[in-house]
Amino acid sequence: MTPVTIERIETRLVDLPTIRPHKLSVATMHGQTLMLVKVYCSDGVSGIGEGTTIAGMAYGPESPEAMKLAIDAYFAPAMIGADATRIQALMAHLGKLIKVNHFAKSALETALLDAHGKRLGVPVSDLLGGRRRERLPVAWTLASGDTARDIAEAESMLDARRHKVFKLKIGAKELKADIKHVADIKKVVGDRAAVRVDVNMAWSETQAAWAIPALADAGCELVEQPVASAVALSRLMRRFPVALMADEILQGPESAFEIARNNGADVFALKIEQSGGLFAAQRVAAIADAAGIELYGGTMLEGAFSTIASAHLFASLASLQWGTELFGPLLITEEILAKPLDYSDFELTVPDGPGLGIELDEARVRRFTRDGLIKVTR
Repeated sequence: MTPVTIERIETRLVDLPTIRPHKLSVATMHGQTLMLVKVYCSDGVSGIGEGTTIAGMAYGPESPEAMKLAIDAYFAPAMIGADATRIQALMAHLGKLIKVNHFAKSALETALLDAHGKRLGVPVSDLLGGRRRERLPVAWTLASGDTARDIAEAESMLDARRHKVFKLKIGAKELKADIKHVADIKKVVGDRAAVRVDVNMAWSETQAAWAIPALADAGCELVEQPVASAVALSRLMRRFPVALMADEILQGPESAFEIARNNGADVFALKIEQSGGLFAAQRVAAIADAAGIELYGGTMLEGAFSTIASAHLFASLASLQWGTELFGPLLITEEILAKPLDYSDFELTVPDGPGLGIELDEARVRRFTRDGLIKVTR
């Protein structure tokens, strides 16, 4: 048979407004930029992938603009003419040519899996071993920075049966103010909802050792990445009646192994972009499972394509003890899909169509694409 090859690759930057500012300890987001990549194959099949970051480069070393440049200048020329069906072999080859760039690699791997699923007539979850669940619980992040506004937002989510797990972004304010913020929200939602926090590495080890017991007393059940150091997080382990989760220090299988080896976390925030793609994230999950570390389906506040790629992976995992936070598309005011995603009864339905099972609304997304920045490599 004639092999199916990659004929051209198209990238674009799409700037989308969000429903409100999203305040983290590292920055405040006022919108979201998606880097969309479309891979066209010789059999007429194409696939779409996405690269997205939190607050530009405030969170990490890649940005949507950097992903686009890396794909246009380095990845795409190395991919043209390659076999589009041997995805893991191609990604391993690209890994030798181009170091790190985990987010760009994740976007490309997603596009290749989307195309191959369409080619075979199966969902991406089947390419990852098969799904174990059809729907995923989804947490919502409260990050307006204002307690009263966050309480009102939580109440509206509960009333709409959209979310009953809330993660609070803290770390930008003085410790006592942050703890009061968490306690006030938990007091209002009570047993109707779970409350967790994400510190985004803002605290020193000393601050964390003081704050975590107070958060536990306030009713917080999970603390995400309170400190920047893997060693410091390991030292904080098993000292408090609350689970500690690794996020920013978790950068693929190698780091996952080191964290597990050093007893460095109760929970892994599993992210396909941070891991370097779906197959790499799958290996991170296997390491966690072997080490007895629990899993949480994380997000980079992605749009629909990386969100659904993540959902296909999370649906295939044996255990997903802490649910997911795949709420990124709900933070964006504009719908870019031909058919919206199904968020209902506190969960997200994993599409069952071929590939990712979703379709881009080209006319709508064109309105938000940066002028002159669509790049096609043949």
